[in-house]
Amino acid sequence: MEVTIQLDAPDKHVELFGPADSHMRFIKQLFGVRIATRRTHLTIAGDDKAVTLAVEAIEQMQRHLVSHGLLMAADVEAIVRPLELGSSASSFSQDGIVVFSRHKVVKPSTEGQRRYIRTLLENDITFCTGPAGTGKTYLAVAVAVSMLRAKQIRRIILARPAVEAGERLGFLPGDLQAKVNPYLRPLFDALEDMMDFAQMRKFLDLDVIEIIPLAFMRGRTLNESAVICDEAQNTSALQMLMVLTRLGHGSKMIITGDITQIDLDAMERSGLVDAIEILNGIAGIGVVELDRTDIVRHRLVQSIVDAYEKQQPTDRRPKAARSRSKD
Repeated sequence: MEVTIQLDAPDKHVELFGPADSHMRFIKQLFGVRIATRRTHLTIAGDDKAVTLAVEAIEQMQRHLVSHGLLMAADVEAIVRPLELGSSASSFSQDGIVVFSRHKVVKPSTEGQRRYIRTLLENDITFCTGPAGTGKTYLAVAVAVSMLRAKQIRRIILARPAVEAGERLGFLPGDLQAKVNPYLRPLFDALEDMMDFAQMRKFLDLDVIEIIPLAFMRGRTLNESAVICDEAQNTSALQMLMVLTRLGHGSKMIITGDITQIDLDAMERSGLVDAIEILNGIAGIGVVELDRTDIVRHRLVQSIVDAYEKQQPTDRRPKAARSRSKD
């Protein structure tokens, strides 16, 4: 079998092929195919299945390069390994997310949630804002679990700031673990819905999955990880910068929060609001704003959110969101 692939960006063939054609050599050795390179196209020959896998890998590499402007060895590894293992190129899509739980596929329920999944697929960093019940955290955890299942990442980091509803850790009883457990409980709940308890405990014991207070991320570089920062509206600007700069090679980061429920001191600006305004428009960073039409909890939740929105000031929302609401 022989297939010819047209190059989407011929001026970036050096980045696609890798230093001294290292990316192409890696694919040839892994799948046992022959690749003839030209400036505007590639020709791949060999066994039918091997050629199909190699073509899929190179097409994904091209999309990553066009979207991000760079294609590192770690990016190629993250794309190719699931194919080598017999998985599909991605175990999640905007139509369904395959998780560990038997016979369960997590599916987005609204157009906003489908847009959220598309944005996650296309970017290394995604910001998602929206009211309670829109699936911000649940879908982020589902995508992370799906990537772990497909061996596209080696671990999942789930983090939350330990500041909510006017409370501080010092006022809660117990040791540190007892103090932070109430804040991390929603992340445990999402995980428990996607894998059996024994498997979750095993991953937690092996640090394949870490559920930690935000401060515990300081000083780390998180390679080949799915990093979820939940309730990010309660981060300061410095905390958000710390989180964003933890991103390592082959990793995906998802930042979620409800910017109508900021529990910081009145004079302190939310790091989530700050980051969206500063970073929106940078290649490889996506921003999704869910709204009350994306709420998938009990029907009364949408009515409750509507009622409270009428009473809440809107000046804490990002400028981009405020301008859209006026249109």
